[in-house]
Amino acid sequence: MNRPPSAAPKKKSWSWRSQAFRGLVYQVLALALIALGLWYLGHNTLVNMRERGIQSGFGFLGQTAGFDIGESLLPFESTQSYLMAFIVGLTNTLRVAVLGIILTTILGTLLGVGRFSRNALVRGLCQAYVEFFRNVPILLQLLMWYLLFTEMLPDASEAWQVGSVFLSKGGLNFPIPVWEQGHVWAAIACVAGLMLAWLRRRWARLQFEASGQPRSMFWVPLAIVLAMSVLGWLLGGAPLEANYPSKGEFAVENGGALTPEFMAVLLGLVVYTAAFVAEVVRAGISSVPLGQSEAAAALGLSRAQEMRLVMLPQALRVIIPPMTNQFLNLTKNSSLAVAIGYPDVVSIANTAINQTGRAVECIAIVMLVYLTTSLSTSALMNWYNARAAIKER
Repeated sequence: MNRPPSAAPKKKSWSWRSQAFRGLVYQVLALALIALGLWYLGHNTLVNMRERGIQSGFGFLGQTAGFDIGESLLPFESTQSYLMAFIVGLTNTLRVAVLGIILTTILGTLLGVGRFSRNALVRGLCQAYVEFFRNVPILLQLLMWYLLFTEMLPDASEAWQVGSVFLSKGGLNFPIPVWEQGHVWAAIACVAGLMLAWLRRRWARLQFEASGQPRSMFWVPLAIVLAMSVLGWLLGGAPLEANYPSKGEFAVENGGALTPEFMAVLLGLVVYTAAFVAEVVRAGISSVPLGQSEAAAALGLSRAQEMRLVMLPQALRVIIPPMTNQFLNLTKNSSLAVAIGYPDVVSIANTAINQTGRAVECIAIVMLVYLTTSLSTSALMNWYNARAAIKER
């Protein structure tokens, strides 16, 4: 049988009657209007600033900052530039955001899973936690934790001590290792252990899909990482020297330290955001059909195996998108740390504005920082969401 000839592809029409052409014109006009509006606002701002004798531009970033930063991962002195001060503020912001996301994910997941516990006390405590902390404004919680660490803890001379760890109004002080070559070998071995653990998890997943026999997806990979790290440490000479804190007359000296401001902002953000993450996890697990749970029970899986191997993997596809929103909220809420004196990028920008008067430039830098971190977090979570999505055959 002869098949009818296929219709020739339609040529693109540049006529106004073409809906596609009209849509393209409207989009170009919209972009042009937006660009024109931005240009007008920028030009008008610069003209008004020039008429009032206000300097503009980012040249101040190369000038000497002239102020100290109370807490920083990078060494900073008042003789360094504003640019370095903003970099230190950025590292402090990322420090809170990254640790906060990790701890929030762990705590929120445990609370969400706890809502399905067969123990009424556990279910009630998890629900009470969610209802309390998500209904109290985050700023009040930050102030509450800050007052707790600065007013209710003892002075440094009477610091609470557990071994070589001290807790007082000055913060949490703990021993830190003195960096030697052996620690470099341990870090290299730890990275190698992470790669081996990833390969072990991949192999265990393939074996489970082939045979249905569950294998350790956490403890064995964790043991591999720890064993490799210890092996690298031993090969590097097993350095044991550490810098231990000690009580001074006015403060706990030496060792590592976490300031009250850092602990307050981290704990406040984690406790607050975990309540929302718990509800996201609970909703995701509830979206899995009840038959999946019954099938897992019929296969003889324990309650923990059922949740880990059946329910959570399927709920993950529902959990990831709203979880991304909570990660973004945590990152942006970290800007409230300025209220308790934590030197994040917003705090550094406020100091720079007071000293230089470059309000527009400093605010633009802060906006760029949060825009970049939010887009990076969103891109990473979208990539992970694509990996977790159902693949059609």
